[in-house]
Amino acid sequence: MNPTRWLVLVAMTGSLSMIMLDQTVVSVALPTMARELPLTPHGQQWVVNAYVLALAALVALGGKAADLLGRARTFQLGVTVFFVASGGCAFAWDVWSIIVFRVLQGAGAALMMPVSATIVLGAFAAGERGRVMALYAGISQVFLALGPLVGGLLTEYVTWRAVFLLNVPVGIATLVLVAVAKVPNTRMAGARIDVADAVLVVAGLALTTLGIQQLSQWGPASIALLVAGVVLVGWFVVRQLRSADPLIHVRLFADRGFTGDAVVMGLVQFGLLGIVLYSSIYLQELLRFGPMAAGLAALPLILPLTLAAQVGGRWFDRSGVRSPVLVGMGVCTAGAVAWLLALPALSYPWQIPGMLLVGVGLGLTLSPTNTDALGRVDDAERSQASGVVQTVRQLGGTLGVAVIGAVVLGLGPALPGRTGTAEAIAAGFVVAATAFALAVVAGALLIGARTRRNPPARSKIG
Repeated sequence: MNPTRWLVLVAMTGSLSMIMLDQTVVSVALPTMARELPLTPHGQQWVVNAYVLALAALVALGGKAADLLGRARTFQLGVTVFFVASGGCAFAWDVWSIIVFRVLQGAGAALMMPVSATIVLGAFAAGERGRVMALYAGISQVFLALGPLVGGLLTEYVTWRAVFLLNVPVGIATLVLVAVAKVPNTRMAGARIDVADAVLVVAGLALTTLGIQQLSQWGPASIALLVAGVVLVGWFVVRQLRSADPLIHVRLFADRGFTGDAVVMGLVQFGLLGIVLYSSIYLQELLRFGPMAAGLAALPLILPLTLAAQVGGRWFDRSGVRSPVLVGMGVCTAGAVAWLLALPALSYPWQIPGMLLVGVGLGLTLSPTNTDALGRVDDAERSQASGVVQTVRQLGGTLGVAVIGAVVLGLGPALPGRTGTAEAIAAGFVVAATAFALAVVAGALLIGARTRRNPPARSKIG
């Protein structure tokens, strides 16, 4: 077994950690950014959602690009776009410039994300994958939760712009590791991208999400956007089912377990991003925490997630995906309910038990579902499968920010004062807790006990 496979794991984990970090790292910096750029409350929401929306709309193209250009080349292109766009975010001068650069960040992440998991799985034997993917997914999820702490530290003691500059050295180091490990540029013969399909899926997902996010502001116009988006996505799905070389292999959803894994991950991301965003706003605007204190306050979520991710990976290796997912999402749902019940009291300590439970639940769930989904397909389909899973996952995240944001911002004017704002945020948490509960149901109905393992064609690293 070539030792450079561990360099591959470090490089891919580093890239995914950057992607996850940038979904939440700006949440603590937003109040400071809002004063400097400036940003309205809806503008703040768009700084978060522009990145996730671009990632959700384009990640399917990332999987197909890996088939067309090769896995290593697509990954390197994505890393480059990502850290260049991060530099642009650091020097943004108004609301539109920060949103444009956040979209470009999402595009770079969309090229990286589907192929990184595929490269990791190709570097390790089947018996090692639960443990390895626990490290890959678990560490990256730590960075997702660690975002507020990193953002708070840099915002308070350096500048909010350093939040984005952090990606530049990490991106360069990742490119160096990929070159040293000699990741093979595996391509799929005959792969191509249909321009019409690409336009349909990107436009459909973007319009659907935009319609939901702006529903409370634009009224009939938002409904028209939502309907148009759903129609375009439906048209795209029909084209994929009829195509001999589809952009997204929607037939993968014929595998009940694969569908269950994707749905669970989408629902988890739906609830998680909204919780991280509005808990940070709650701490700073209602409890008057500084950026650094707000970041430290996220530790009860971060630390249990780190430990539970390793438990979840080993649990998967022993008994399959169903048990850790059902237990994990049950714990996560209970934690979200405990957390939201504590919010109106305007006391941080009362929130800690709920945060601990949410962290444990997420840690048990995320690695097993991702590993199981990719373990259900052959190596030739793995980039596509990863693209499909990440499309569902990121779409869940951006819809979660949109829906939870619509609830919080919609109730805000009707509930004046600090307690009223806390109750509005708690109502948003109810939506997140409902998503976690639906993930329990989806897991129980769709996910089987064990992965149907298809032995992949092993990639030779080094």
